[in-house]
Amino acid sequence: MEIEESQSYSFLVGTYPENPSQGIYKLEFSPTENTLKGTLLLDSIQNPSFVLAKSDNSRFFSVEEIASEQGGNVVMLGGSGYPLETLFTAPTVGSAPCYLALSKDEKWLVVGNYTGGNFSVFSAERDSLRLVQTLSHSGKSVNTARQEAPHVHSTVFSPNGKYLMVADLGTDKIYQYEFNPSEEKPLELKRELNMEPGDGPRHSVFSPSGEDYVVLLELTGAINIYSFDGDEFAFKQRESIVEEDFTGEHGAAEIRFSPEGQYLYTSNRGDDNSIAVFSKNGNGDYERIQIIKSGGIKPRNFIITRDGEYLLSAHETSNDIIVFKRDTKTGLLSQSDLRTQINSPVYLFETTSY
Repeated sequence: MEIEESQSYSFLVGTYPENPSQGIYKLEFSPTENTLKGTLLLDSIQNPSFVLAKSDNSRFFSVEEIASEQGGNVVMLGGSGYPLETLFTAPTVGSAPCYLALSKDEKWLVVGNYTGGNFSVFSAERDSLRLVQTLSHSGKSVNTARQEAPHVHSTVFSPNGKYLMVADLGTDKIYQYEFNPSEEKPLELKRELNMEPGDGPRHSVFSPSGEDYVVLLELTGAINIYSFDGDEFAFKQRESIVEEDFTGEHGAAEIRFSPEGQYLYTSNRGDDNSIAVFSKNGNGDYERIQIIKSGGIKPRNFIITRDGEYLLSAHETSNDIIVFKRDTKTGLLSQSDLRTQINSPVYLFETTSY
């Protein structure tokens, strides 16, 4: 299909570099010109697999996903072109950092350490990162290959800024922490949400209205849906992200809402290489309305543009990013002919033009 709209889009791309000449990229997408182009922003950085930016693009952040006894790093960056300026590098106090989250006021940065089974909180107000707290989980679950220990996979602030939701693939739990930035140690555990044994919670997302909270379960290829009243969660529903007759390996990877909150999208980077679409009906329940091939191999990440017009799917193994047109009325996706090659793209973050 051809793309005709005039809007243009800009993204940060996190990758797993194969050599020192690769790293963090800027991706520019112009529907008018039918172009999708990646430009290197920073090389010689180790495994910048998760990247994000402050809302004014004044600062960028990246993990260095290093699995070692010394742990990984989080890097604060500045500038607008190649190479970005490294302003500050801080140890994350855990091995293989894989997720970053900024607080609502963008003064606090949380880093989840997958292999370390813990997460760290940093003050990020100036041109430095000050460690203020590290919290560790304990336990394991039934999948001996993947759940032999805690594995913090994501850290997500609630829309009201009161809570931090931490998904631990290794313990089959979501941990709800109260966030009080006025305290010396700003996080305190409030409650735990238990998943089914072997689910492996990976990522989670709140609906734009804040009324729903959805957990993506990597190891069983499903989602758990909860209602949220601003403080408490109530389980509502569980749905599969694959067809009922699917028999391959699950690998649920990413989950995102459309901007208006009517539609929910998930990717499966396992044997299915697909994107599933769910619609919220009048009763408040979600029903799956589409499963479409992602167009590449291992769709570890995808993003929906802020205006809801497009979905871009990043494929770790086929080394490409593919554009889908999104029908804003029905939520359904259709693959375009537009794609670009970037080595092992694993995270996309939309920025304002800079």
